[in-house]
Amino acid sequence: MLRLAPPPLPEFIARSLPFERYATLADGHQLHVMESGHGQPVLCVHGNPTWGFLYRKVAAELAGQPLRVIMPDLVGLGLSDKPRSPRAHTLDNHIRWLGALVDALDLRQVILVVQDWGGPIGLGAFAERSDRLAGIVISNTVVGPPRPGFRPTAFHRFARAPLLSDLAFRGLGFPQVALDRAQGDRHSIRGDVARAYRFPLQRFADRVAPLALARMVPDSLSHPSIPALERCQSLVTGFRGPTAIVWGDRDPVLGRVRRHVEKLLPSAPVTVTRAGHFVQEEVPGEIAAAIVSVASRAK
Repeated sequence: MLRLAPPPLPEFIARSLPFERYATLADGHQLHVMESGHGQPVLCVHGNPTWGFLYRKVAAELAGQPLRVIMPDLVGLGLSDKPRSPRAHTLDNHIRWLGALVDALDLRQVILVVQDWGGPIGLGAFAERSDRLAGIVISNTVVGPPRPGFRPTAFHRFARAPLLSDLAFRGLGFPQVALDRAQGDRHSIRGDVARAYRFPLQRFADRVAPLALARMVPDSLSHPSIPALERCQSLVTGFRGPTAIVWGDRDPVLGRVRRHVEKLLPSAPVTVTRAGHFVQEEVPGEIAAAIVSVASRAK
């Protein structure tokens, strides 16, 4: 695997990321990756509009464990390549890009940790590599298609509002300028932490992915994301390895999805918290404990 020099970071971010950082090529795109520790691979996949920074507290909690924590930035977000066309951002493309990274790193016996769009993207990548998957930890995400009769959330309905959504997402930097609004404790994303989430998307030209990923969420059962979501659900319901769920019930976007996820993973231990959408910022210890438990049961 080719390892390239990582993009530079300002000091206020770098001091909170004491990890190995590098860039690598995956299916024609340069991806930024952070790693911590050694041992069984733990692949932590973030969602929209965050980056690997989301998992820094979880990685710190896992220090000393025989685990190799891998925190990539999805294409279009963080310090990874940012395609200029919204059409590049399909669920199938993101699954292919992450899968190419898994192949490039030759990851096996993987503990997959997912949140937000990281759920379908991560699960989709391993639907094609199920022999490499050893365990799953799920936080505030979906693991399959919506049920018949569903209604998109207010956030996702807004993302389809003509002109207004383009102004908010591209012009004003939404939702990364308001991540605290999705939290149980709004103080969990303030100051330098909030600045760190905004940093990779400072430029107007780089703000394609947040809106495109919001529109990747189905608004009907004929949406292009549905087939990939069906493959994700098939992986989850057929998976026989250890799993765990850590959920933030004060999530205004996906909080109510927990019960449906529990039904699809009836054997998964569930840790319910009062965290919001970005669970890793509020309860990293609970997520780390779930990872350690899943890893111990995967052996």
